[in-house]
Amino acid sequence: MSDLSAFPITRRWPAQHPDRLQLYSLPTPNGVKVSIMLEELGLPYEPHAINIMADETWGPEYLSLNPNGKIPAILDPDGPDGKPVALWESGAILLYLAEKTGKFLPKDPIARIETIQWVFFQMAAVGPMFGQLGFFHKFAGKDYEDKRPRDRYVAESKRLLGVLEGRLADRPFIMGDDYTIADIALIGWVRNLNGFYDAGELVDYASLKAVPAWLERCLARPAVQRGLEIPARP
Repeated sequence: MSDLSAFPITRRWPAQHPDRLQLYSLPTPNGVKVSIMLEELGLPYEPHAINIMADETWGPEYLSLNPNGKIPAILDPDGPDGKPVALWESGAILLYLAEKTGKFLPKDPIARIETIQWVFFQMAAVGPMFGQLGFFHKFAGKDYEDKRPRDRYVAESKRLLGVLEGRLADRPFIMGDDYTIADIALIGWVRNLNGFYDAGELVDYASLKAVPAWLERCLARPAVQRGLEIPARP
């Protein structure tokens, strides 16, 4: 049986199954990337709900795993050379799991780096811009009298949706016929923009064709449906 006692996070969130990959997360657009990936892979894992509203990511136990204090993070007892590995940043976790299993990342070198490119596109552009739009439209920022910040993120989110619309115009998934970590990285963010953030009208989502069709294909996958609800919210 694996011994994870060297990792302080297990004192706050004990592992009932230490031989399984441990997931510390919440079903946010970033969090569901990893739960969807794990469900798609069928890897045994143990999810731990991290209450970000109660600032649990800023406690010493969580910070011992992720000094940046964000979800998701993982602790894999079966890392490289059979040694435990702790990892944070959702894009890095997707890449790690894809390389660990040989799934959802093309073997061809050119297609592989292109897939990673689209993951980085989500990490560097879609996530930050859609997230700021959500803040200024739905959360505390909605009360700001000056609407210029919101309008800036509306315009940039519309532009990014246009990039996705162009990419998906002649293909079912980001990389063509194959569903990859590039799709998994984007599902939660596109879903939230038109759903939880209630910003569909702002970004003229209804005018798009390829993006909604792609999202519908992704959401029809049973593993995606499960992953969107894991871990259960506190």
